[in-house]
Parts: sequence; C-alpha cells; structure tokens
Amino acid sequence: MRTIRIHMKWHRARFGLVTLMALATASAGTALTRQSTAAGPASQARATGASVQTRPSPRGVSGAPGDRIGIHLRLAVIHPGRPGQDRARDADRKPAEVLAFFGVQPGMKVVDAMAGLGYYTEILARAVGKDGHVWSQNNKFVLERFAEGPLSERIERLRRDGIENVERINCEIDDPCLPGGVDLVLLNRFYHDFYWQKADRAAFNRAVFAALKPGGVYSVVDHHAEPGSRDRDVLKLHRVDAEMVEEEILAAGFVLDATSDILSHPEDTRDWNIFADNAKNRDRTDRFMYRFRKPER
Repeated sequence: MRTIRIHMKWHRARFGLVTLMALATASAGTALTRQSTAAGPASQARATGASVQTRPSPRGVSGAPGDRIGIHLRLAVIHPGRPGQDRARDADRKPAEVLAFFGVQPGMKVVDAMAGLGYYTEILARAVGKDGHVWSQNNKFVLERFAEGPLSERIERLRRDGIENVERINCEIDDPCLPGGVDLVLLNRFYHDFYWQKADRAAFNRAVFAALKPGGVYSVVDHHAEPGSRDRDVLKLHRVDAEMVEEEILAAGFVLDATSDILSHPEDTRDWNIFADNAKNRDRTDRFMYRFRKPER
C-alpha cells in the first residue's frame, strides 16, 4: 500500500506540473492569437520574437519588446501560489512581457529595488529559480508606511513553498547597500518618488552602476508626465518626465540599450493623479520602459 500511495503522489505532482505547463502554453497561444488579430504586422512580429521598432526614446533609441516569452516567466506568472490580488493586476501590468524585455533568465542575480509589497520580488524569485538570487530592497519610509508586514509574509510564504532565494535589503535610497556582481536591477514605478522624497538620485544611480557586472541591465519603468514637465508632477500626479530620467541615468555612465511600448497607453492624457478614484486606473497609465546597460568595459 505504501508503494501505491507514493506512486500516486508522484503522478499527482507530475500532473500538476504538466497542468501548469499546459496553462502557460495555452496562455501563450491566446496572447499570440490576440496580438495577431488585433494589431497587424507589428504585433505578429512581436509574438514570434522578431524585432519590432517601438516608440523611440527622446534620444531616438528604440528596441524590440523582447524575444519570445520563456516558459520560466510564464510559469512564474501563472503559478497558483501567487496572491489573487497580484494576479488580478497582471493583465494591465504584463509582468511576463516586461521581464522578457529586460532579459530575465534562470540563474540570474537580480535586485528588486524599492520593491514595495514584493509583486515583482515573487515573480523574479520563481523565474530565476534555485540557481538564481533576488534581493528585495526598500527604505524605511516604504517599510513603515505600508510594506513591512505584507513583504515579510510574502517571503515567509515563499519559503514554505521551498523558494529560499530571496534576501531583504532594508537600506535608504542614497545608500541602498546593493550587492556586487548582479545581472539586473529592476526599479519599477518608483523613480518619480525619488524627487519628492528628496533622495540623492545621482548616488542611487551610481550605486546601481557599481552593483551591476559589466553588461548588466538597469531596468526602469515609470509613469509618463507631459513632455518637458521635468519634475513638476512627481508629487502632485506621481509622474515624471521620461527625458529627465534618461538624462540622469546616462550621467551615471549607463548606455540606453532599448526602450519599449509594451506598457504604452496613448489615450492617457498624463494630467491626472495615478491614485485618483482609489487608484483604479494606476495600472493603465502611459508608462515608459528603459533598458539601460552598464558598458562591458
């Protein structure tokens, strides 16, 4: 009887993995069909991993939204262990597409900078796998204001699931205590907060540069403000002028490798607070995506 029970347990586990992979494949197929029928040749090229010219950055650099989305990213996103409130936001946040564009691969060492509640921390931990590592960094303001409890609970839940590759960093923006030799630093929708929190942005960008290995990627996503507005709307609307962000990061020694329109919403007028109406539209803003790279030498 014991042999039979173990055998059945193995089959159930195997069935669970096959089911997850089938769901990921089905999700990919649905996405490919939707892209092919909705937006013509550009979307078809994107779906097959071909190069697609995106909306250029202020300096004219553009790039493809990334290669075909790897199974490691699809499985990480559709994993049933993720909280329902996270999965409910996936359609608008497009985490698999975003991380594919930035080049996240199994085995990578990644920093989720100013990680907040850890939406991306969890996806990254699952995506890089047991041979990778994720550092989840926050400052005192974010931790005390809203993140300490939820982030701790998330990391503990991941450990119960056997995912032990997440390490917290509780350090300030001016001196974020980043480890060395990392492959990628993700800063998602927080650069605009550096301004009104009076953080030393140049110091943070230098710290990221120092943390990355040669060729490493600094991934920046934020809400578009009106062109030329500079830092006018960083507190009032929680938006920032993309050109200003680009200038500051290039000044730290990075090169702009590519931009993407994956999170583009041309209908966004860019003149409203992202937290208006209980933040119901915060994931539907027009957002810029910059992939900066530390030069090889």
